[in-house]
Amino acid sequence: MTNITTAVGNRTAFLGLDTHKETIAVAIAEDGRTGEIRYFGQIRNEPAPVIKLVKKLTEKYDKLFFCYEAGPCGYGLQRLIAGLGHDCVVISPSHTPKKGVHVKNDRRDALELARLHRAGDLTPIWVPDTAHEAIRDLIRARITAMQMMKRYRQHLQGFLLRHGRIFQGKTSWTKAHLKWIRGLEFEHPAHYILIEENLAAIRDSEARLERLEKQIVDIVPSWALAPLVEAFQAMRGISHIAAVILVSEVGDFQRFSHPRQLASYVGLSPSEHSSGEKTIRGGITKAGTERGRRVLIEGAWTYRLPARVSNYMAQRHHTISQEVLDIAWKAQVRLCKRYRSMTARGKNKNVAIAAIAREMVCFLWAIARTVKLPSSAVALTS
Repeated sequence: MTNITTAVGNRTAFLGLDTHKETIAVAIAEDGRTGEIRYFGQIRNEPAPVIKLVKKLTEKYDKLFFCYEAGPCGYGLQRLIAGLGHDCVVISPSHTPKKGVHVKNDRRDALELARLHRAGDLTPIWVPDTAHEAIRDLIRARITAMQMMKRYRQHLQGFLLRHGRIFQGKTSWTKAHLKWIRGLEFEHPAHYILIEENLAAIRDSEARLERLEKQIVDIVPSWALAPLVEAFQAMRGISHIAAVILVSEVGDFQRFSHPRQLASYVGLSPSEHSSGEKTIRGGITKAGTERGRRVLIEGAWTYRLPARVSNYMAQRHHTISQEVLDIAWKAQVRLCKRYRSMTARGKNKNVAIAAIAREMVCFLWAIARTVKLPSSAVALTS
């Protein structure tokens, strides 16, 4: 590692950290337009070396500003540095300015991060607290279980289709459908083994999905953001699981000063490629959280039906404030009308649904502004 020397009158440093599973490449950019940018060295990606690095730097600089790109290493490094009393941001790799380079390595990446951090050209992401991250991990495990169940079902249906076995009933994966599958006859015994193994995998994935959903239902009431989950269920198309997914993926709704920012965050804003007087808008950007966007798109399909409050929705409304219910009803009337209007003009249904989902986000943002969170939740999201 190189020795640290401090320029006269320069007591602020910006640190770029290129993190990996076992190592962290460190670069320093001193404050000021002409401040020196240099490579400090490489340390182990472990708490002790990081603490030693921070202590060594505090002897030379009054203020330290750290940054590193979001990735598989998580938020542990950010929490460690922030716990030592220094500013540390996790930045969005997709928003990092790129330039054409022919040589890429850890040293250059760290130097570039330090330079961009000093220039203020990096986009930080919101870092959840440990409880929020735990809920998010549980939700993502549930989503994985759902995907695995669908994959096993698709494998079995594909096998049956290849052999000309087509179910004539209305709904698949009911008792009647499973009885029909087990009653099929094949020439080779290997086919029976394949069917039973797939059915066993489907049963296991269904049981795992049920267990995870039960754990989510049990844990969410003790979550600091549980009032937000409850309020979102006033919206048509947002079930309990959908509300938990949205809140866990987006996190702090208060950080968005305008609903368009939230719509952009979930990737529902239209893309644009304009030049001069010519304006060309394309499909949605699909940026940000894919899980949250999927929930919104699925919920938007419910607005193709007339506006009404079903018995199931009415049961969820007992504990929700009247202010939130008024916003949800206003949203339902407007969105149902807009879907009919767009389809009547010949708009493609998928385009109309994307527009409905984009407006759903705006109404959810309005609901989030009315919900009063506990003081602990406000402290964690601020």
